[in-house]
Amino acid sequence: MSKVSSFAHSAFPGDVTPTRSVSRRPWPALLAGLLWLAAGLGAGYWVLQAVGRAPVTPVPAAAIEPPVVDTTLLARALGALPAEAQLAEAAPAAASRYALQGVVAVGTARGAALIGVDGQPARPFRLGAEVAVGLVLQAVTAQQVRLGPAINGPTTVTLDMPSKLGG
Repeated sequence: MSKVSSFAHSAFPGDVTPTRSVSRRPWPALLAGLLWLAAGLGAGYWVLQAVGRAPVTPVPAAAIEPPVVDTTLLARALGALPAEAQLAEAAPAAASRYALQGVVAVGTARGAALIGVDGQPARPFRLGAEVAVGLVLQAVTAQQVRLGPAINGPTTVTLDMPSKLGG
């Protein structure tokens, strides 16, 4: 007569072929480890929040006034000049900035002049050419030239030919 165990395994080695147990899978242990890790990190976060906070001290805000902007200076810095400033630059007092050194007058519609600006060497300018900012050569005669803001506008600077010495 043969005895069969009620636990479905034999007491003798080799009677039953060994099979792999279902409980040896790593997923439950790995999942449990991850849950404990998350719980530890959460508890550590809240402990640091409770211990690491200092009392909040409000800082009074300083009253800041908006800066005052001078629009004229801003326009000049960006390259634009008001109409009054352009006319002020071309004032007759600026005649000392220019030195007339020679003229070539051909009738009333054509001509050129050698003019030195601000102590620079003289350069030739044709009728209608811009001599300086806001000043164009308006007219050329044998003895003088006229400069103004536009070719047909009012004359603001008149330059006379220097007199000849010794001759």
